[in-house]
Amino acid sequence: MSDDAIENTTARLVAGDPAPDLRLRDQDGAPVALADYRGRGVVVYFYPKAATPGCTTEACDFRDSLASLQGAGYAVVGVSPDAPEALTAFSGEHGLGFPLLSDLDGAVARAWGAWGDGGLLRSTVVIDPTGDVRLAQYGVAAQGHVARLRQELTSAS
Repeated sequence: MSDDAIENTTARLVAGDPAPDLRLRDQDGAPVALADYRGRGVVVYFYPKAATPGCTTEACDFRDSLASLQGAGYAVVGVSPDAPEALTAFSGEHGLGFPLLSDLDGAVARAWGAWGDGGLLRSTVVIDPTGDVRLAQYGVAAQGHVARLRQELTSAS
């Protein structure tokens, strides 16, 4: 494996791992940290680019499932390498109702294992109220992912 491939591939998180730090700005420029969610569950999902078909499908699925996820004790946070201005437009256009965080340099995606040779991997990491990883899924398909995630979270509760 080349040095570039090693540098561009990150270790994936597994259930029981402490969640890495997360401190980014949201679509409105407000700072958001994982610590803000301590004491409740949070679904952190990584997506490659706002306003593309797959990312729009996934974001709208999270939007449409937000009440159900919140009822089960989970907040939702999206992370992408998009600039805050792009996230503002994307969130506004689709009325998403949850924070979208700008990870311009991909540092958070790398720390969370959501970075591969081709860039950001569509991934979802569920954090429990104590800050540990409950579930980590990498390379997920946009279509149907949220429904499968909801089923998995509710059947395991």
